[in-house]
Amino acid sequence: MPNLKVYCFFILSLWGLNARCAQVITAAEQTAKYLPLLKNKRIALVVNQTSSIKNTHLVDSLLHLGIKIKCLFAPEHGFRGNASAGTTVHNGRDEKTNLKIISLYGNHKKPTASDLDSVEAIVFDIQDVGVRFYTYISTMHYVMEAAAEQNIPVIVLDRPNPNGHYIDGPMLDTVYRSFVGMHKIPLVHGCTVGEIAQMINGEAWLKNGIKCELKVITCLNYTHKTPYILPIKPSPNLQTQSSIYLYPSLGLFEGTSISMGQGTTTPYQCFGSPAFDWGNYNFTPISIKGVSEKPKCLGIPCVGFNLTWYGDQRAYAESEINLNYLVLSYRLSKNKADFFNDFIDKLAGTNSLRKQIIAGKTVSEIRQSWQIGLDSYKIMRNKYLLYP
Repeated sequence: MPNLKVYCFFILSLWGLNARCAQVITAAEQTAKYLPLLKNKRIALVVNQTSSIKNTHLVDSLLHLGIKIKCLFAPEHGFRGNASAGTTVHNGRDEKTNLKIISLYGNHKKPTASDLDSVEAIVFDIQDVGVRFYTYISTMHYVMEAAAEQNIPVIVLDRPNPNGHYIDGPMLDTVYRSFVGMHKIPLVHGCTVGEIAQMINGEAWLKNGIKCELKVITCLNYTHKTPYILPIKPSPNLQTQSSIYLYPSLGLFEGTSISMGQGTTTPYQCFGSPAFDWGNYNFTPISIKGVSEKPKCLGIPCVGFNLTWYGDQRAYAESEINLNYLVLSYRLSKNKADFFNDFIDKLAGTNSLRKQIIAGKTVSEIRQSWQIGLDSYKIMRNKYLLYP
């Protein structure tokens, strides 16, 4: 008889290998869990290009299964995900299905009672990237609020958070609450959209503290330490897995004069400026239809730094916001008075980060100032976790 310890080790090793190799199954793929909630009801869907079951869009799958879809709500970048960042998304009709599309980006961020007339349930299925200023969770907030006011249940089909393996950044000061930061969470919040939805309800963040009738369908074989490669790019400028991992660090450049490579072949994988004295990379942003039509520094040669050498694994392993990029850029810039714009405090969720950088605080000092808020948030977050 083989040694019992060796045998047990062998079995546990196989189990661990299978656990690591088990494929993540998104909520949308588990139709048996949510179809009974939709049968014989008029449904509204909050979806975009990431709302898929394998290679088929969720809308097409539900129509094929006989679900009555009344309308589609489109977030930033539109239903097909081909609108540039910040571009107003207009109402319309889907060419394939002729379903009505109602934009929730621009001046119309919250569904009206008229939009929801005769709707009996709302399904939210959008891939997020786990950063507070990525606007899909703000869209979800307004959908939940409108649904609560009209007594309509919301079903969130959860998807993994590719940046869900860490929590970092300054907490939101509600003085700076905006569509790019609506909740008292850190910049990198470490939650799936389903967990955020539960948090919104549980912390009474909806208007007047109302609660939404919420059902979250969870993913299978997912933990917050599970690397997840997005099968579909979540927005026009997040084109690679590396850009998704670098986004929490480089996204803050939206609040500065610095280009993050929008209008190049490597958006969110490089940064630079005409105001830099030196760098190891040169690029000139151009207009790219449906991606970056009016990028920062359009047509102006920039000097900066290329981060594509990171690769997916190295970028994933960094597991914290790299403030060195922002601090270094401020110090390199020849035009410090024009370095920050009015957007930076909304993106950071506080005016402290801007003031600390201008005052010459070190990265270590800045990060230390986040710690009390992060510790408190982690305790609160534990109440809403759906995954180990």
